[in-house]
Amino acid sequence: MVTHLPPADWLKRRDLARLIEALGPGQARFVGGAVRDTLLGLEVKDVDLATPLEPQEVMRRLKEHEIPVVPTGIEHGTVTAAFKGGPVEITTLRHDVSTDGRRATVAFASEWQDDAARRDFTINALYADPESLEVFDYFGGLDDLAARRLRFIGDARQRIREDHLRILRYFRFQARFGSQPADKGAEESCSELAATLKGLSRERIGMEMMNLLGLANPAPTVARMEQLGVLPVVLPEADVTALERLVQHEQAERAAPDAIRRLAALLPPEPGLAEQVASRFRLSGAQKKRLALAAARGSEIDGAGNSARALAYRLGRDAALDRLLLAGSHTAVLEGWEIPVLPLKGGDIVARGVKAGPEVARVLRAVESRWIAEEFPDAERVGELLDLELTATA
Repeated sequence: MVTHLPPADWLKRRDLARLIEALGPGQARFVGGAVRDTLLGLEVKDVDLATPLEPQEVMRRLKEHEIPVVPTGIEHGTVTAAFKGGPVEITTLRHDVSTDGRRATVAFASEWQDDAARRDFTINALYADPESLEVFDYFGGLDDLAARRLRFIGDARQRIREDHLRILRYFRFQARFGSQPADKGAEESCSELAATLKGLSRERIGMEMMNLLGLANPAPTVARMEQLGVLPVVLPEADVTALERLVQHEQAERAAPDAIRRLAALLPPEPGLAEQVASRFRLSGAQKKRLALAAARGSEIDGAGNSARALAYRLGRDAALDRLLLAGSHTAVLEGWEIPVLPLKGGDIVARGVKAGPEVARVLRAVESRWIAEEFPDAERVGELLDLELTATA
């Protein structure tokens, strides 16, 4: 049985050592994802600390040691050490006083196990001493981690009633860490309480769904969500078979997982509907545009030679890759290819005797179309194409 954190690069951070020193001996433990992922040998992106110190005292000690600190969630006990190497959240030990499925009222606690008891899954309730690296496990999380088993802490229905988002978190963690569902009761609870997701903010649902879709292979989990009646609550438009086909094709083409593209696969090829879903999930403007472009996919894409490159020229590389992968087409033709710039300006056309105005724009578009059809020839050929266009319209 593992009892200590193994060596990891993030544990060597000097700013973390300063932070631990500022808080004082025995006053902090690493918690959650950093501990879990280090034990799994995965890259750690975010570091969180738990402490028995109350937020104002944490801030006082950090300021005393000239560590920049921001009261990011001080009403819930969280402040953030703003390091250049990456922010570190420090949260006071807590226990829930009341919950309504969307938010919790908390009180500060003094016992580590009380703090662990309010967390969602056993594998997320692991703590580690920053000095000795000893791991503290209050609910069997180490055994579950070794078995790639996902379990709620305590009664699944009760934990979901405390925070309805835990339904989606259950499936995200199942897709990332789980093998087979270890607790039939957990799935039954998620299914039974699926309708409670309607009470959550769209932003929270969208963020959790995008995190799920960005994993290596979310297709089996998303299909299970549909079977259990969870997916229809948050994305009733979904077609899970299309997602499975896309993931398989991405893997064949060695394309990196992409949440926007996977979301497009789940949706019908209707740009208007895609924009509605993007708004519902509170996606950014850029994400909304890309999702709509992906949803405008059609059978005209064959991925061969100029078809793919023309698509990349007109829509951009990311949108072209989305369209090609969604269509089951090859993408190798775009590897290492730089999108060219048309070597022709409006002034060049005016210099050839065309009067400035709409006719210049028309000629420019016509030459560009010829240039694309000939697979982006050089400037000399563009001059010849301009001659052909001017002759044709003379």
